[in-house]
Amino acid sequence: MKKFQELSEREVLALAISLEEEDERVYSDFAEGLRQDYPASAAMFEGMREEESGHRRRLIELYRQKFGEHIPLIRRQDVRGFVERPALWLIRPLRIDAVRKEASTMEAETRRFYEKAALRTQDAGIRQLLDDLINEEREHEERAQELDKEKLPASVKADEELAQRRLFVLQIVQPGLAGAIDGSISTLAPVFAAAFATRKPHDALLVGLAASVGAGISMGFTEALSDDGSLTGRGHPWVRGVICGLMTALGGIGHTLPFLINNFRMALWAAGVVVILELGLITWIRRRYMDTPWVSAALQVGLGGVLVFITGVLIGSS
Repeated sequence: MKKFQELSEREVLALAISLEEEDERVYSDFAEGLRQDYPASAAMFEGMREEESGHRRRLIELYRQKFGEHIPLIRRQDVRGFVERPALWLIRPLRIDAVRKEASTMEAETRRFYEKAALRTQDAGIRQLLDDLINEEREHEERAQELDKEKLPASVKADEELAQRRLFVLQIVQPGLAGAIDGSISTLAPVFAAAFATRKPHDALLVGLAASVGAGISMGFTEALSDDGSLTGRGHPWVRGVICGLMTALGGIGHTLPFLINNFRMALWAAGVVVILELGLITWIRRRYMDTPWVSAALQVGLGGVLVFITGVLIGSS
């Protein structure tokens, strides 16, 4: 994978053409998947497809003027900084709310790419076209919402979340949730293994603090190095790393602090209550921001927590 900063103007235009072609095909698949149950929404996405097609033709025309007929194949997966897209267009039946959220994210990501590209180019013609596309992408969601209001009856139209909220999920909620899950679940085994092995709250406290802080540092670096966010608007990688690391550490420290209680049984029961509260909070966040069904979220989080807890107890009691 190449860094975005390493791309030439020719490669930037080739990548832009590839991105517009991909977005065009995604919107076409959205329209086809929604046509039977949500014909008005399908018409909205068909309009968005036509606009992306127009962007692609203008980019190709400019590329031919500047660099000739051959357009190198440069895709989003060939350049660092892009977020991996869930293949919603392959799922049947399509969920209308999930599709609209994905469309908002796509528009925000494309606008961010053009803003970065315009800052790097020295060619006046390329800069002019990129600036025009920035403005059109910025207005695209507003026009889509106007089209939505015009074509969708109240009985069909679901409330759309703004792209800004979607980016908030990408920048804050996702790294924080990943950290909270890892911190709350992965540290259960060492904390309760130490507790049952020594029967001393102080020993469990030290092990829990070490495991929590260590996991926080590890997860923080992992998140920061996984994606630089330069083309996606996900924010500075080290900010996401700090959020993920802090939530990881807090997730482990939460059920470690009860072992400040000198009485072993009381500390154990208090830690168990905290674990239940932590897992409940994680389940709520997944339901609130990730649209995960309550039962599915609770089973996934609870099953993982129970398995790790049992592992810690068995190891500590052996």
